[in-house]
Amino acid sequence: MGSAAELAAAALMMLGFPVLMVAALVPSVYAFAAAAAVTYLADHYLHRKGSYLINRLSKVRAGLSIRFLIRQLLLILLLARMALSNDLIFYGAIACFIAFYGLQAPHGALVQLIRNRRRMPVATRNVDLKSRIRIPDAPPQGLLDRSAEKMLHLDLAAVVGLLVSAITDNAIAGFVGIGLTLALGCLYVLVLMPYVRGRKTPPDADAVLAAVDDWMSQYKPETVLYFSGSKDSAYQVNMWLETMEQLDSRPLVLLRERVILQNLAPTTVPVICVPGGVHLMNLDLATVRVALYAANVGKNIHLLRVPTMKHVFIGHGDSDKLASVNPFSKVYDEVWTAGRAGRDRYAIADVGVRDDDIVEVGRPQLAPIQSRPAAAEDRCPTILYAPTWEGWDGNPGNTSLVLAGENIVKKLVKADPPVRVLYKPHPFTGTVSAKAGAAHRRVTALLEKAAAKRATDPRFTADTAAQTAAQADLTRIEARLAELAGVGGEKRDEAEASRDDVVDLQKHEEIARLRAEWNDAHWRSFPDHQHRVVTGAEPHLYDCFNVSDAMVSDISSVVSDFIASGKPYAVTDSAEVGEEEFKLANTAVRAAVILSNSARELDALLDAVRDPSADPLALERDELKQYLLGPDEPTSIEQFNAAVAALARKAETRNLGQEARIAAGDPEAAELAEVLPGDPVKAAGEAEGTPTG
Repeated sequence: MGSAAELAAAALMMLGFPVLMVAALVPSVYAFAAAAAVTYLADHYLHRKGSYLINRLSKVRAGLSIRFLIRQLLLILLLARMALSNDLIFYGAIACFIAFYGLQAPHGALVQLIRNRRRMPVATRNVDLKSRIRIPDAPPQGLLDRSAEKMLHLDLAAVVGLLVSAITDNAIAGFVGIGLTLALGCLYVLVLMPYVRGRKTPPDADAVLAAVDDWMSQYKPETVLYFSGSKDSAYQVNMWLETMEQLDSRPLVLLRERVILQNLAPTTVPVICVPGGVHLMNLDLATVRVALYAANVGKNIHLLRVPTMKHVFIGHGDSDKLASVNPFSKVYDEVWTAGRAGRDRYAIADVGVRDDDIVEVGRPQLAPIQSRPAAAEDRCPTILYAPTWEGWDGNPGNTSLVLAGENIVKKLVKADPPVRVLYKPHPFTGTVSAKAGAAHRRVTALLEKAAAKRATDPRFTADTAAQTAAQADLTRIEARLAELAGVGGEKRDEAEASRDDVVDLQKHEEIARLRAEWNDAHWRSFPDHQHRVVTGAEPHLYDCFNVSDAMVSDISSVVSDFIASGKPYAVTDSAEVGEEEFKLANTAVRAAVILSNSARELDALLDAVRDPSADPLALERDELKQYLLGPDEPTSIEQFNAAVAALARKAETRNLGQEARIAAGDPEAAELAEVLPGDPVKAAGEAEGTPTG
């Protein structure tokens, strides 16, 4: 249900309909009116909340229209049981509800037609379409948002009027309600009609595609980040946006699903979403020389077929998981890994990816991770506990939270000399396993109790003036961020967003600066010795890395990322396979303190934090960092840009070679040029017959 209130509303709605039937049979107008009010209000509340139950009722033939129809039929039954079946108002009620349902068809058709016509064949961000084609404003949001629910609720006037007539034995109120319901229904339909014709409709697909091609010919993109996936995979493309912003070549993000565009993080890079395979093949990508792929998915074939650009798999993380050595990767011209470890994984897996096609480029996304927090002699060291979630398969090795979480936290809060604990659980924790959810609550309670006890401990003092100032800064920053989010942040449809969503660089830079200020103020707003449970999107995981002296975690990309800091870390062998086998199976833990579920080995991690000069794993961490992530110099973004430039030169060399062969009269090259989709005009002619994969 999502909440106790939703559960209560669902129960009231389901119980309301049997009560309506009993009230109609008795008959009791007052009981019927009360039950009807409850069902109306509960139904409306659940729709507004987007309740899971509402979405499922239509699957069992109890959808929105059926619920309204049942309530209206029971009202007819009530009138009949009150001996009004021979009165004109009875026939008026029947005629009203039949006519009202007759209006649902044109209303629904108009709403669907408007939505279809305003769905762009190509949706964009940071692309200037406004100066090229006329895209009219969308209908007022109130007309289309939950339109079926709004239309059906227009029966309220008739229902109330008929109930008043039944109570007063006067037909006037009933006929007034009937007239009002039908008039409002007709008005709703009439108001929608102008938006399906004339200047209130967006241009057709050909005009939109021509405008996008015109923009492309002017912008001349050189490097494309291509992505296809589900809503839940949007993070895989979001992690590369900042890197794309830092490219030396002209970048473009090319998406295939609208849901990804809707969940895309703010960026200054131009974004084009092309859901249709034919439209993608007709897109003018003649200037693109490098295509980057963040995931191995079937729709990649639509771009992989273009020979005038070089294709690179960059992935969306660096780990020992099987996905990191997918045999599909051999279809790309090159595979880019963070460091030597990625190259070795492919060699060991022997899945057909040649060593010559692997390029080590580092991990540009890890640039925000700092090596050490600001040093201070009297500062209480901070240990981050960041367990991953339980996963789908029930493997006890997925998360330390269930078997070791409490032991880890108890040992940390009792440490002497004391340390501060930051607990940042995975956002999916408890979604599959009730045991993991219960363990999370116990760990949270432990930390809250320890924090309350520490607040009264005379050994720990707080600078209340500094905290008050930080709170004031947070209030100011959040107010300004809300103000900036409100500018142009109103709900718009796809056509309006494509027309208007061109990034304001000044605003974008101000938001980035304010978020950095917010992060600084957040950590200053409470004592640096206070235990904290960190949930939600902010502060980010990397911000937690930067204020921590060490981390305890599980096998996941979190460990690989934390290694970039060079700080001590511990990883829990929750499945208890043994330290030697655990390190052999997981490259990222080779320089970690390995914990059993009892967490008795934590002292080794705490010793390394308290005396870095005596840290026995420091050298191993440095070597592992370079092995996994590559050298610190040149920087990862410099390595990445160099790799893009080198591959672009290879693509250009190939294209010039083909042109030279054609100019020299090579019949085979000329024949291939006619068949292959390198030329956008030729690609358009053959797109209809191309497999979509």
